[in-house]
Amino acid sequence: MNLYEHTIIARQDTSPSELKQLTDKYSKIVEKNDGEVVKTENWGLLNLSYLIKKNKKGSYIHFKIKGKGNVIDELEKIEAIDKKLLRYLTVRVKKFDLETNYFGKKEDSDKKESVKN
Repeated sequence: MNLYEHTIIARQDTSPSELKQLTDKYSKIVEKNDGEVVKTENWGLLNLSYLIKKNKKGSYIHFKIKGKGNVIDELEKIEAIDKKLLRYLTVRVKKFDLETNYFGKKEDSDKKESVKN
C-alpha cells in the first residue's frame, strides 16, 4: 500500500455544508477503489498566493490516504471536472505525520506548549 497526502482547494464561496459534502464524496471514492482515508483535515479559508479563476481565497481540505495508484487516478479524474474545486495536489509520502496540526489556531499551540513547560 502506498501513502498519499492529497489536498483540494474549493472555491471561496463554498458553504460549510457543501464542504462536508465534498469531503464525504471524495472519501467514498477512495473507499470504493479499495483505499482508506486515514485522516481528514479542514484547514479552512486561506488566502491564495495569486488569483485562481478570479478567486483570492480558497477552502482547503487535506486527506491522508492509504491505497494503490488507481485510487489517486480515479480521484483526480473526478476532481478535474468538479466545478467547485480550484486546484488539487497529491504527494506520495513514506509515512504520515498524524501528530502535527499545521493549520490549527495559534492560541491552541501556545496552550499546549505552556502545559508542557
